[in-house]
Amino acid sequence: MDFFLLQVNQVNNAGNYLPIALQLLFAAGLITTIIIGSNFLGPKRKTADKLQNFESGIEIRGNARQPMAIKYFLVAILFVLFDVEVIFFYPYAVNFRELGWNGFMAVVLFVGLFLAGFIYIFKKGALKWEE
Repeated sequence: MDFFLLQVNQVNNAGNYLPIALQLLFAAGLITTIIIGSNFLGPKRKTADKLQNFESGIEIRGNARQPMAIKYFLVAILFVLFDVEVIFFYPYAVNFRELGWNGFMAVVLFVGLFLAGFIYIFKKGALKWEE
């Protein structure tokens, strides 16, 4: 019993976290050095073209505060929703033998609910780009 307690104390001491702390300290120091060094050593040529706002290679036209079609945001949110759904399949795929028929029925219910949601958004026209 004493041997087991001795092993637990050796495993959970603070000295075991020293390499992780040193690595984090080194990484933070390196990042700081690179950022400050590039600021001091980098060229500083400020021209009118460099100071102008730039967005994905598209020249600025008009006011940026004009309304934008909600379709872009809706498609992005739907992508994230259905992409995250796929993540939940991994635990089932790893443990499908242990879960048995109960696990299978839970996954069928899960997929059914997402299919119902997909059919709903499809019928509402959320994926149609033409207006």
